[in-house]
Amino acid sequence: MQTKVKYITDEFLDVTSAKAKQHERRRMNYNFHPSHEDALHRLLNAMEPGTYIRPHKHQDPDRFEVFLALRGRFVVVIFDDEGNITHHFILDSREGRYGVEIPERTYHTLISLEPGSVAYEVKQGPYLPSAAKNFAPWAPAEGDARAEEYINLLLQKTGVVKP
Repeated sequence: MQTKVKYITDEFLDVTSAKAKQHERRRMNYNFHPSHEDALHRLLNAMEPGTYIRPHKHQDPDRFEVFLALRGRFVVVIFDDEGNITHHFILDSREGRYGVEIPERTYHTLISLEPGSVAYEVKQGPYLPSAAKNFAPWAPAEGDARAEEYINLLLQKTGVVKP
């Protein structure tokens, strides 16, 4: 059996970013893994500024997660169990800040800082809808009117934008 080689090019990132810009959530995944049952998930995560990924952790089952900046800029925010920011890290391949591996049971979020930003994401599978993410009870849900305000608060607290 011959495996199909998959290439990640500027054109491929452009197509995925264009889909993110058109989507109401302002982000779009492209999965390289053939099914949700795969033991290792690999995907592009194209994200536009203003998209909201509710802080979450991967627990029961415990899973790590890796983000590599292919294009654009992101801030990864790490929280304690009460919602206090314990660390943040800017991903920007132009500055030699390529990626982050987030251990299991660690609350985190990823915020896009530039249009056209695309990350390569790796996480353990299989995908189990009932246990994929443990959402932070102290953060607004996706679609909540307070989500945009919460993103802005995180950007101010991390110093990415000035109040």
